[in-house]
Amino acid sequence: MKKSVVSALTTALVVGAASTTFAAANPFSDVPAGHWAYDAVTQLAADGIVEGYGDGTYLGNRNITRYEMAQMVAKAMAKNPSGADKAALDRLAAEFSEELNNLGVRVSNLEKYADKVIWQGKIEYTYKSHRTDDYSKGYKDGTKKINQDDWIFRFEPIMEVNKHWTLRARIDAHADLSRNDSSDFNLVRGWAQGDYDNFQVKVGKQPLYTNEDGIIWDTEYSGAEVTVGNKLKATIYAGRLSSGTVVGSVRHAGAWDGRQSGSNGEKRFFSAASTFGSTTGNATDGYQIGGSDPSSFQAINVQYTPSEHGLFGGAAFYHIKDDDFKGNHYYVDSSDNRHYVGNVYSKDGKEDTANIWSVNAGYKFSKKAQLWGAYAQNVKADYEDKSWQALFKYGTLYGGGNQNTKKGEWAVWAGYKKLGSNTSLCAINWDDAFAGTKGVVAGAAYAPMDRIVFLCKYFKGDYITGPGDAERLFGRVEFFY
Repeated sequence: MKKSVVSALTTALVVGAASTTFAAANPFSDVPAGHWAYDAVTQLAADGIVEGYGDGTYLGNRNITRYEMAQMVAKAMAKNPSGADKAALDRLAAEFSEELNNLGVRVSNLEKYADKVIWQGKIEYTYKSHRTDDYSKGYKDGTKKINQDDWIFRFEPIMEVNKHWTLRARIDAHADLSRNDSSDFNLVRGWAQGDYDNFQVKVGKQPLYTNEDGIIWDTEYSGAEVTVGNKLKATIYAGRLSSGTVVGSVRHAGAWDGRQSGSNGEKRFFSAASTFGSTTGNATDGYQIGGSDPSSFQAINVQYTPSEHGLFGGAAFYHIKDDDFKGNHYYVDSSDNRHYVGNVYSKDGKEDTANIWSVNAGYKFSKKAQLWGAYAQNVKADYEDKSWQALFKYGTLYGGGNQNTKKGEWAVWAGYKKLGSNTSLCAINWDDAFAGTKGVVAGAAYAPMDRIVFLCKYFKGDYITGPGDAERLFGRVEFFY
């Protein structure tokens, strides 16, 4: 491995705090005072870490060998830096341990893997306002509005095992400010990940977010995942989805605000999507089955993505088996607003599998601008069996930020979504459009400072099954660390 002296310099800056003053004069004629690396080169020369060449030049743009870089690291280690400088130097010592040993600098196994845990995460505050027509008396009677605001404190540690394998996790604590309710820290995800050239493997409870951009999956599953390829990638999945993730349903938005008690004391989904008058027996108003067992899950996903511009696209197939697809539920006939008990997944109520095909395609006009769409269908479902979306996006912050977000980054997007509940089984239901609805969406994101993002989304449409308009306003502030 080779790198330029200037790029290596940014790494070698770990020793910058080892001395408290810069050299009085720059010893290198080819590093002018206006150069971005001037102070760092002067500091390293003063510390005796770099010496340059006999003709008074530094030659910062040429490639150096690993042996030369190891010499710089060895000289830096002799300065005995502390704190963050020592932690960064430990990582350099691990990378160049063989060369350092050849130089007579001992790097023990303990030192080699010291400080290999990266702690990152975010704190986010979210506000949601959901509005829809109120059919609580069996006919249209004004509107019903539900507001919710909450925050999440999230840890996402990355623990290095060796140069190929890492252990990764997500730990969340959640507070629902609208109900003054909060949760303890919970391990949401935990998996081992191996990264090789054109090959990746994951094992454990890991994220499930596939190439349709959230219209089918935004959840976790427990199992194994293998990806091969570079620009053209193929991914194979196998495992289980947790109980309650997969259900047969229509008007799935009933789950948005949690379960509340109905007027007759029975449990019902409380939101405008489920207030269609009185209910009887043990049926659940809200049109979905409460999951009671995990689902078996297998899938294959193929995607082609160019580096910066041009056509991109892919296809996928997902197979899910779960008894929770079977059963009888309430639905509403929009012609007379009356209630019926019937099947909401398959016509015979006996189907216990889902086979979902999806395709997506788009064009990148530039690094910032793209036009994109996706379509998916569950061939085992008889109701709400199709989902699709078409979006135009411009900017670098589509959907939100991350630990690398820089001040001034932004994005805007707009389009149309239709999310059938029996295809969008665990989609991004909490932002703009949600499963069981169709309509227009729009959004924007902006970073006023590094690693701080303001995000807003808006949806206006109606339900796929039954009467009623639906509208959602979504706002979020994200702080990454």
